[in-house]
Amino acid sequence: MDGFRTYEVYQRVRPGQPSSEFRARQLSSDAYLSDPYPLVATLREHEPCYRDWPGNAFWVTRYDDVTSVFVDDANFTSRTRASLSGREGWGRDLGAEVEVLRCLERTADDHGEAIARRLVRAMEHDLATEVCARLPFELLCTALGMEPTDEFARRYLRLQRAPGWEPVDREAGLVALDELAAEFDRAIAERHGGGDGRGDGPVDGRGDGRGDGDDLVSVAARLGATGADLAVTVLEMDHGTLHGVLANLWFHLLTTPERIHDVRSDPLHVRAAVLETMRHSPPVVSADRFARHEVERFGRLLPDGALVRLSSAAANRDPRVFADPDTWDLHRRDLCQREPRGQYRADGLPSGISFGTGAPSRYPAVPEDRPRSRYAITRDLAVRTTCVILDELPTVRLADGATPTLRSLRWGEIHTCWSLPVVRG
Repeated sequence: MDGFRTYEVYQRVRPGQPSSEFRARQLSSDAYLSDPYPLVATLREHEPCYRDWPGNAFWVTRYDDVTSVFVDDANFTSRTRASLSGREGWGRDLGAEVEVLRCLERTADDHGEAIARRLVRAMEHDLATEVCARLPFELLCTALGMEPTDEFARRYLRLQRAPGWEPVDREAGLVALDELAAEFDRAIAERHGGGDGRGDGPVDGRGDGRGDGDDLVSVAARLGATGADLAVTVLEMDHGTLHGVLANLWFHLLTTPERIHDVRSDPLHVRAAVLETMRHSPPVVSADRFARHEVERFGRLLPDGALVRLSSAAANRDPRVFADPDTWDLHRRDLCQREPRGQYRADGLPSGISFGTGAPSRYPAVPEDRPRSRYAITRDLAVRTTCVILDELPTVRLADGATPTLRSLRWGEIHTCWSLPVVRG
């Protein structure tokens, strides 16, 4: 048949397999969850487009290759969390609406530092769980105009596992999604009709009950959205980058105390520390893209619909791009200190790949007619939060006997430090 390719075409094995010791199942092992860097480095150096048969994926690991696929919307696409959860078309994602983006930017700029300071002052023992993990959740609640209750926190955590592979947690995540949709439906109805849904007053001081407030629920009401739309919007948000970057940054500072002195000595070093952490220890260590059609790349013929797994863990430590890439270096000179543009480069220098905040923005770094990019908002908030911690905890140190580590709890979840027990000094 004209144009038909047999399956044999995709099975051809080329010279240069990673290693006689390497097995594809290592890519889903506990060793990978604990420390993915040695495994993906083997692929990067020996077979940069590795055919993972058990995982039914092509692993792409070199910096230039990873960035080229991630920004190539003509040949590759991503799948939404809603579709991975089996809810494609159930609600529309409002995340690209300028008014929604403005609300998220305004929340981060106006409330982020105050929330961080309150969390640091209230911290009892663990910087990672009580500050780094809590901050994104409280920012979301502030953006929604909702109270950060324990019940909402549990629902929020269950929701994040709705796109996952584990059946019990997946079902619990879908239940949380439905519960959020129902709660948002009630809140949107209040914005349309009044404080209690009967048109008799304002809602929590944010507007007059007719959807003219500045919170996300009011924005959704003005856009004619449903509770399902807003629930899907929350599902599609980046829930891990801010948490992971802060926890990983403080892991590096606290386990090597002289680095804290370097950061305190110059405010510009705080920004450098955030950017170096996004490169050296990215929370999101891989992202999936899918071939829109049959395409030949990296010496392979990728079939229509092929899963292409892009490894930021490998690409961000590519020695072809970064000198001494396995070292967390606050004074690095080969890392861009501005927002990455096309192909993750600016000023002739590469940037760390941060999948959670999306591809490089097509707009100016400080746009006049729209909010800053997700990358810029996350970076700036991480910088301000780090400054708050340095200010509030001038003599902070690891608790005696603490041995923090970085790891992913499950496949597909962020690679971060989950516990940083500290004393104020």
